[in-house]
Amino acid sequence: MGFLAGKRALIIGLASERSIAYGIAAAMRREGAELAFSYQERFKDRVERLGQEFGSSAVFGMDVGSDESIAGAFDKLRGIWDGLDIVVHAVAFAPSDALHGGFMESTTRENFRIAHDISSYSLTAIARAAEPLMAGRQGALVTLSYLGAMRSLPGYNVMGLAKASLEANVRFLASDLGPRGIRINGISAGPIRTLAAAGIGGFRKILGHVAAVAPLRRNVTIEDVGNAAAFLCSDLASGITGEIVYVDNGYSTVGMTVGAES
Repeated sequence: MGFLAGKRALIIGLASERSIAYGIAAAMRREGAELAFSYQERFKDRVERLGQEFGSSAVFGMDVGSDESIAGAFDKLRGIWDGLDIVVHAVAFAPSDALHGGFMESTTRENFRIAHDISSYSLTAIARAAEPLMAGRQGALVTLSYLGAMRSLPGYNVMGLAKASLEANVRFLASDLGPRGIRINGISAGPIRTLAAAGIGGFRKILGHVAAVAPLRRNVTIEDVGNAAAFLCSDLASGITGEIVYVDNGYSTVGMTVGAES
């Protein structure tokens, strides 16, 4: 029996077999969780197909940029389940022109607003909607961050600011939700070749650099992140909340590397 047996998990942000949300869904399903999925309208057919792959018919639309859409989606979920144990928030977005060129030139007021609304505020909105379904169930939420929240990285631009906001969001939500027995954590994953990452300028170079410098000398996989997320949302992590856990093969711990010839 898996360590998530009997748990019900809502996965938000599944886009393809290459997405981090897919790796998380696979790990949670392997450990016995029952899954539900929300989708953006443009991914409807794909997410419905993937939902079938995971044995789930609980698949419905949700626009995390709309409070009305979030409320409607959770109303649908209530009609399927009488309780919820896990929410996976794997959502981030900034306009493509915000992720190319220099930070100042690409960061307009509108790009800033969109990046923070979709990538950070949506976590608060979803936690608020999920909390009643998690009452009395020792619920857990997990979201996804990146090193750009802590350090300037070429091309990441305003998304770094949005991820910094998201990490603060985790800490404040942990304080609010903790007395109700609900935990929340974030995973700061190393770079992975996903649909979202494809929009970041110079991403191939980033992958090559991280693989060469990280202590484990490779890039992380969606399976690596999925396993960590499954753990954080399980009773095995019952004493962990408000944390940002790095799953990056140790890259974030490295200050300098020197060649073997040195």
